[in-house]
Amino acid sequence: MSAQRQVERIAVLVSAGRHPVSGAPRYSRNDAQALEIGRKLAGQHRAQLDVIHAGDANEPALTEYLALGAREVEVLACAPGDDAARALAERVRGYDLVLTGTRAEGAHDSGMLPYSVAAALGSPLVGSAVDIDVKGGCATVRQFLPKGLRRRVETALPAVIAVHPLANAEPQYAYARLRAGTIRPQRATRFASDEAAAWQVGPVERKPVKLAAPEKRSGHARMLSAVTTESRGGSVVIEGSSVEKAQVILAYLREHQLIDY
Repeated sequence: MSAQRQVERIAVLVSAGRHPVSGAPRYSRNDAQALEIGRKLAGQHRAQLDVIHAGDANEPALTEYLALGAREVEVLACAPGDDAARALAERVRGYDLVLTGTRAEGAHDSGMLPYSVAAALGSPLVGSAVDIDVKGGCATVRQFLPKGLRRRVETALPAVIAVHPLANAEPQYAYARLRAGTIRPQRATRFASDEAAAWQVGPVERKPVKLAAPEKRSGHARMLSAVTTESRGGSVVIEGSSVEKAQVILAYLREHQLIDY
């Protein structure tokens, strides 16, 4: 690939969010950050910007992306049992840069969409991006890390970048832009999901139990760990087969009585 490749086409993949308390439809705040970064990059490089959603064109949350700066939201017809990642990957094939949120806001979403799209495209993926700078045929990404740390990584284009909720962007809502924009339904090839039959979607009946090992340190030690990056005694397993690595995880869960088998 030429090192002088310029950014000509940028795609932003957006989802329909839900308010965590009322459940009312709204835009996903994470995807709004990706949209704002995409608008900034498109303006800098005079690139084409396309905002794409896979789902129902009648979803009321999509109009809010128009107010956030999208001139048009293209909607690929996609039923709940379809593979949205494959449909989106086929649509954005040939784009220089694909931006997504880290995860959707529907409920306990998996956050696997960016990985599935990148795998289908055969493109590199950079996650947890808080800032993106594109020069030539490369994108320099500043990544979010725990405890206030940041890291810069560089990837060749084309690439898929998942934007972190704490990204360096400030989306601005304007009702006039909502009235001027359009939602455009688009026919697309529908792909049946291989995993849809294995899952059952329904309302949440109880909160999931978080697996966490009990703290056996003093309060002073716990406060120090919040401001330092020193190791807490874990182990990193690199060598060995997937079965051996799984056995290490299982042994940890049994040691801390997080599972009873």
